[in-house]
Amino acid sequence: MISPPEKLATTVFARLPDRLRVTGRASRWAEKHRRQVTGSFLEGPSFDRRGNLYVVDVAFGRILRISPDGTDIDVIADYDGEPNGLKIHQDGRIFIADFRRGIMLLDPESGSMTPLLAGDGRGSFKGVNDLFFDSNGDLYFSDQGLTGWQDPTGRLFRYTAAGRLDCLIDTVPSPNGLVFDRDTDTVFLNVTRANAVWRVPLEADGGGVMKAGTFIQLSGGGGPDGLAMDEAGNFAVAHLGLGCVWIFSPLGEPLYRIVSCAGLATTNIAYGGPGNRTLYITESESGSILACPLETPGRVMYSHM
Repeated sequence: MISPPEKLATTVFARLPDRLRVTGRASRWAEKHRRQVTGSFLEGPSFDRRGNLYVVDVAFGRILRISPDGTDIDVIADYDGEPNGLKIHQDGRIFIADFRRGIMLLDPESGSMTPLLAGDGRGSFKGVNDLFFDSNGDLYFSDQGLTGWQDPTGRLFRYTAAGRLDCLIDTVPSPNGLVFDRDTDTVFLNVTRANAVWRVPLEADGGGVMKAGTFIQLSGGGGPDGLAMDEAGNFAVAHLGLGCVWIFSPLGEPLYRIVSCAGLATTNIAYGGPGNRTLYITESESGSILACPLETPGRVMYSHM
């Protein structure tokens, strides 16, 4: 019998100041995805080597940088796009999964955005969502678009360090956050509309996918969004609409339920802080970054290219 997960509290690490909340300007993304007025929608947290936290504002095409103590928040890029996921390469490049424009590169010094991948050769992506590097430097990313059970055609892509783009699976009802297991032979993928975390084993020769299936079945809320892993192989799953982050063991057993002290839109997560032992959570409705200290450090997210 599985024991109930231990409940953990959060605190507010940083909050988007009023001067950075957008008023009097429509958001095409918010009109389509949220059907309501919004002043921001934070996503995609990722730390650089100096301890700065980068987040995106998908509603208004902005990339923000937050100081290590959470006191200073600056807009370092403001462009015509819908950035959703963000990961920082070992060489300092910042990769952005832009829902409307594909995979982009950000120069953090100049704030310039450069297109990297706009489509798969047959046309534009449906709407890329999140991304992750494996130990070889290959980039994996989800192509979610507006898919769901009414249209289970979301895709998982791999863009190799050699420049080859592979579609690994194209039957996913809303692929979202993703991460590798410790052996780097299986992708774990949040499938938002199915309210599940999928296990997607990769063929040993670097080919396609075999025997993909459900690893964790959730209920309630709007479904799992961001996904991260710690050094013990535990999975942190941000549950959008339920106001929490779950920590599951490598076997899929619920260990902790980290509860939002702000709103219910717990969208994405990243480990950081001293010893990489704090989980940071974007709570998108309030424009807040929440924090929860944990005993086990998170895995470092840099590629090893």
